[in-house]
Amino acid sequence: MMAEIGSENGSEVWKKFLRKHWNMLVLFVVGVILASIGAVLVYLWFVGDAQLTGLVPTTLGLWTMGHFVTFLLHLIFWEVLLIGIPVILAAVVGWLWWKKLPDEEKKEYRFFGTRSRATSGGGGSISLLVFIAFCIKVFTDGNWNVAFATWTFDYLVYSLLSALSWVLIIFGIPIGLGIIWWIRHEMKKKP
Repeated sequence: MMAEIGSENGSEVWKKFLRKHWNMLVLFVVGVILASIGAVLVYLWFVGDAQLTGLVPTTLGLWTMGHFVTFLLHLIFWEVLLIGIPVILAAVVGWLWWKKLPDEEKKEYRFFGTRSRATSGGGGSISLLVFIAFCIKVFTDGNWNVAFATWTFDYLVYSLLSALSWVLIIFGIPIGLGIIWWIRHEMKKKP
């Protein structure tokens, strides 16, 4: 039995899994489609509502950083509330279904090999940190409630570069010191 499982390639394992559990596949696909449509509809609803309630100006040239951040925070709140929570509940139901499968069957369906942490995507946190640093820079410059239309291109570019520099300095120095410490520690270990 183990020799057969070991000889099956990845596509054969997937085919076997899908033949046996096609109904869960259908539920999964329908759930992804409904969540995607729902996310777009919530976004469109919120954009219209934000303009009608005066949360943000209808003309983009009148937007400020304050409008932009407020808009993003409210949008994230509504997306999480109306789409994220149901998706999390559906994921929990799917996980409970997976846990109910017999152990022998789960071992047979080993879809994912072991991956190193270094090869997983990543990088999104740096963008978020640069955006937060950019918001701080705009706030400290006194341009938080100044319309984007009055900003110069130079101001935008130099503010983004200074925000990136802050992030690199704040995180780069400790990371660099940690690497130096690690190298020195490893050099002391070896005779």
